[in-house]
Amino acid sequence: MPYTSLSDLTDRYGERTLISLTDRADPPAGAVDTDVIDEVLGDTDALIDGYLANRYKLPLAETPPLVADIAKTVAIYKLHVYSPDDKIVEDYKEALRQLKDIGTGAIKLPVAGIAPADTGAGGARMTDRERPFTEANMKGFI
Repeated sequence: MPYTSLSDLTDRYGERTLISLTDRADPPAGAVDTDVIDEVLGDTDALIDGYLANRYKLPLAETPPLVADIAKTVAIYKLHVYSPDDKIVEDYKEALRQLKDIGTGAIKLPVAGIAPADTGAGGARMTDRERPFTEANMKGFI
């Protein structure tokens, strides 16, 4: 299940912006190239899955709004062939920070997850060396 779609990108960024980013034909066709969009959406989903894989069962049953927002932000950044404007770059960096926080558990998503691996460090653990002096080897001294 993709985290965002062409219609979501069109709603947020507008058709004209998407045409300028995807229409790479010579001469320009004046339309959104869905093949370019599909490739970028696949790359975006793979990036997001990489961050979610250790904490959540994939594929997600439903896409939380935060993940959908991150997907749109990453996709528009990846659609730029040349340098995007500063706002797009800053939004992309923030999206990656959010993905890292989701991966570490600082941000929790309202979806089914994988139980974190038990490290065994949950309680007190005591070890003691072998006792060199016992009642048997101290016979005659006690």
